[in-house]
Amino acid sequence: MESHSFDPISSPNATVLILGTMPGIKSLELGQYYGHKQNNFWKIVCTVFKEDFTDVYDAKKEILLKNNIALWDVLKYCDRVGSLDSAIKNEITNDFDAFLVQHPNIKSILFNGQKAAAFFKKNIKISDDYKLITLPSTSPANASKSFESKLDEWKVILELQPKI
Repeated sequence: MESHSFDPISSPNATVLILGTMPGIKSLELGQYYGHKQNNFWKIVCTVFKEDFTDVYDAKKEILLKNNIALWDVLKYCDRVGSLDSAIKNEITNDFDAFLVQHPNIKSILFNGQKAAAFFKKNIKISDDYKLITLPSTSPANASKSFESKLDEWKVILELQPKI
């Protein structure tokens, strides 16, 4: 099955970029990043930024934007049966050269899981000026870590925020 990623959620003020690999089937059906109810991405984001959890997608996006977080996927296109990253074939990456030029304040790139980091590092060459951090996948397929363990690692976002 052909899969195409979504447009990024971003603003010119973004200082951190979070990258997944490619939206899964449920996310593609809903037209929403991390749309699968069992994916902990939005719960982690809300908890880290001390926001009330919401099911309203526009409110979730606003939490990212007001905290200067951009969200995108490493891949623009791929062939995949199902939602597992391990099933991805014929991948094409998004245009990070253009994106990073348009978002000059981004200094840190966080990967939502090992596969996102692997596809990025395999296909994208960027300056050593960027801090690259691989975090545990928020996917329900990553059952080897508890929610609390994932949350603890994801709190690194707070350390990457500009000090006001």
